[in-house]
Amino acid sequence: MPAELTIGFLPLVDACLPILAREHGFAEAEGLSLRLMKDMSWATVLDRLLYGHSDVAHLVAPLPIAATLGRGRPAQPLSVPFVLGLNGNAITMRPDLAARVGQPGRLGDPARVGAALRVVAQERLAAGRPLRFGVVHRYSSHNYMLRYWLAACGIRPDSEVEISTVPPPFCADALEAGEVDAICVGEPWNSVAVERGVGQIVLVTAQIWRRGVEKVLALREPVLEDRRDDVEALVRALVATGRHFVDPANWEVNAAILARPEYLDGSAELIRRAISDRILLVAGGKPVHYPDFMFQYREAANFPWVSQAEWLYTQMIRWEGTPFVAEEAARAARVFRPDVYRSALLGTGEPLPGASSKVEGSLTGLTAVGTQQGRMTMENNSFFDRMSFDPHDLAGYLARLP
Repeated sequence: MPAELTIGFLPLVDACLPILAREHGFAEAEGLSLRLMKDMSWATVLDRLLYGHSDVAHLVAPLPIAATLGRGRPAQPLSVPFVLGLNGNAITMRPDLAARVGQPGRLGDPARVGAALRVVAQERLAAGRPLRFGVVHRYSSHNYMLRYWLAACGIRPDSEVEISTVPPPFCADALEAGEVDAICVGEPWNSVAVERGVGQIVLVTAQIWRRGVEKVLALREPVLEDRRDDVEALVRALVATGRHFVDPANWEVNAAILARPEYLDGSAELIRRAISDRILLVAGGKPVHYPDFMFQYREAANFPWVSQAEWLYTQMIRWEGTPFVAEEAARAARVFRPDVYRSALLGTGEPLPGASSKVEGSLTGLTAVGTQQGRMTMENNSFFDRMSFDPHDLAGYLARLP
């Protein structure tokens, strides 16, 4: 009998790997039976995981760290042995706002869009109607990437603009109802807003941080300990799925599977555009190709770098206004488990990085890196403001941020 794992997920394109591992037999080949459980908000996905209704969850990357540190609820240690993907989000604005800060039908430059947005934000603040942005969860990469961009452009989150939480499937509705002026959400929900004519995509998050960590596979630490062999089998299944997913020959069939009612329940065309890095920015326009919009598999994209967890921790305390605590930072870093990823793939043909941490944002071109096995070349991983993050100096990094 195959070992069963229940996986909680939200209807987003970046839930693709567990779904396709089940549908294409990659999980079965590793002796696993996957049962997928769909929800509509990250809070519910997390609740099911913490209360044992699911074994594993598709989660926004900061959320396992927040749960481990006891942010907003009693602490419960979670582990992340696998990153489901990098980026894949966009900032979509109501058409009138998009027209003021960018050029409809073209992705803007983050610094220029930010400068124009600052003018509008000041006007709205003076009028007593501050701009409101919708993000998918307080502890989401969407929230941190949006805040990072705003602050670097001289716009103070919380005091000059408002940021509220909207579950992904309702982001287009919130734009249409005028509850928010802009959203930062994953696909297909930006494209849904564009197709309905209620929003225009102005930026993608890959323009803010070229290799920003996005969704992860998380589970309770005791489950990882008890079912280590099953978790490693799942890692291998997901890596095989990732290799299949990035092959253009498979885009059509994968989009059709993801569009099914039990998964994303949406348009196969919108999903196919997202997985092929083609984004429709305005209704009636032509899709724009933005390479690596949603990044999978290559360059150790699925490797849980400890430095990613540490960057997320710096943003968490930055925006909560809490002090840097070295022991807490160490606990946050331990949430990401490269040791499990390595153990699962050692002896296979998959490249493994030689290090488990790196300076984030330090590369602007092709760079060969040291490996434990195989060969690996990494590309541009820069932040738009050219800052880099050295995981050996978290306090110094925080001191340099605006």
